[in-house]
Amino acid sequence: MNSIAFIGGGNMASCIIGGMVANDFDPRQILVGTPSQSTRDRLSAATGATTMADNHQAAARADIVVLAVKPKMMRQVVMDLASALTHRPIIISVAAGIPVAALKQWLGSDMPVIRAMPNTPSMIQAGATGLFTQSDLTTEQRSLVDQIFQAIGYSCWVDSEELIDAVIAVSGSGPAYFFLVLEAMQKIAQELGLPKQTAQELSLHTALGASRMAMESGISAAELRDQVTSPGGTTQAAIKSFQQHGLEDIFRTAMTSAVARAQEMSKDFSS
Repeated sequence: MNSIAFIGGGNMASCIIGGMVANDFDPRQILVGTPSQSTRDRLSAATGATTMADNHQAAARADIVVLAVKPKMMRQVVMDLASALTHRPIIISVAAGIPVAALKQWLGSDMPVIRAMPNTPSMIQAGATGLFTQSDLTTEQRSLVDQIFQAIGYSCWVDSEELIDAVIAVSGSGPAYFFLVLEAMQKIAQELGLPKQTAQELSLHTALGASRMAMESGISAAELRDQVTSPGGTTQAAIKSFQQHGLEDIFRTAMTSAVARAQEMSKDFSS
């Protein structure tokens, strides 16, 4: 039975562990190292995972070590942990902006390293995670990594580390784009006279329904949009306004800005 150690017990670690247990991982497989007694108590009670204050103790027993600490803490945590990793477990980092080369430098050896970029809907097992590695993983190892992240939603592998920056721009930051659209729709709906609760519910159910149609129909987003856009109708008037005001260019600028910031962060950690 493969053992999986989490270094850090914050929100992302908690949601991954919760998803794993909900998807039939044996809690006895899961170890958590965190200095916080309250976090250890919470995770142990909620998931049945084995928790401990000593990161070394957790990592030394693991086949996979998931680094789930804040990016600013990662260097020190990894360098402190390196001596417990002589058995060369698979290392998975869920921290944004830290390149594989930096992680390997801090580890001090060339062990298998995976970058994972989950997003916040992972907290309700509806996430999207991009994965990248330069290491040669066995079919069994890759399958186990897939199982971990599919426990919190959808996961996919990308072919180059640069594409993790694109993943950040699409799915990592993406939930906030949709929240911004919902925020605007709800605000304007109230300006149009709808009660606050009604504005919220209509917007939320519209977003949910549109997303489900896009996922379940097998039809492209462009074709679905065409289906609901009758010539001379209300939807066409709204879509025309969006297009005239450059909605696609707004998204392009925003998403390329996210990529640029991710690249800056990677350079900061590489220096």
